[in-house]
Amino acid sequence: MKNTKEHILSLLSEIPDPEIPVITIIELGVIRDIDITDDQTISLKITPTYSGCPAMKQIEDDVRKKLSENGFTNITINTIFSPPWTTDWITPEAKEKLRKYGIAPPEHSTEDKSWLTGETKSIACPRCKSQNTKLISQFGSTACKALYQCQDCLEPFDYFKCI
Repeated sequence: MKNTKEHILSLLSEIPDPEIPVITIIELGVIRDIDITDDQTISLKITPTYSGCPAMKQIEDDVRKKLSENGFTNITINTIFSPPWTTDWITPEAKEKLRKYGIAPPEHSTEDKSWLTGETKSIACPRCKSQNTKLISQFGSTACKALYQCQDCLEPFDYFKCI
């Protein structure tokens, strides 16, 4: 059995995010640390995208299942909140996957706090690329997304908020 971090990351990169199945939990950046004690013992640290993210239990279950299926018998998963998760941890490849899936990815780093101040901003439509968009609600299909509508193609879409 391979007991390297690279092997574990490879296994975990097969697990889709429960709420956005087009990206993996590795691409999302929720896996923060992996410690391998011996051939069958692994300790992981995961960070939720939001402190109350309902997908974390599913992610934990999926990680346990994947590792168990690959011969690991002693798995410890600790949820950590520091440092807090940030959209900066989403890989560039995952951002493009989000766009193709119809979700506008976070356009800026965590320095962008316009959603906290109530400022409206122009978010490019992931379908037609128009900047002529309108915020409909600060909360979209999940707490980490806002709902927008393109004023050109008229399609509604989620925007993954910068955190």
